[in-house]
Amino acid sequence: MTDTRVGVTHTKEAFNGRVWNILGQTYTLKYISEDMMAWYAVLPPGTFVPPHVHLTQDETVAVLTGRLDIVHADGTTPASAGDYVYLPRNLEHGIYNNSGEEAHALFQVSPARKIFDLFENIHNVKEPAVVVQKAGEREIEFSPPR
Repeated sequence: MTDTRVGVTHTKEAFNGRVWNILGQTYTLKYISEDMMAWYAVLPPGTFVPPHVHLTQDETVAVLTGRLDIVHADGTTPASAGDYVYLPRNLEHGIYNNSGEEAHALFQVSPARKIFDLFENIHNVKEPAVVVQKAGEREIEFSPPR
């Protein structure tokens, strides 16, 4: 899975052909190495990534179109096209598309650790409880519903 070649993964391409459907969102792999994994995400209106914690990774999000609401310990911060979000490891956060419009973003986690394996194992899984269980096995802990 790790590829250290220099190159470009074009807009309509997926690195190594990997595209995942995760809880109604589409994630297109753009690059992976031991140091990081990046993916292009399409988040339809009303979809979200529930509050969770990356135990071993820092996460960043570059919002390309639309608006995402980043929920964290200090409240909710909106992030719009052109905004860059930094989410350090061990910080509980959730990502919500409450805008009424499709949002596009480029996500990256560093180091990659087990996230590729997680996405492979939750692709097309429709039961949130199964997603939560599989994430917990791969160093990402979802928070209980509030």
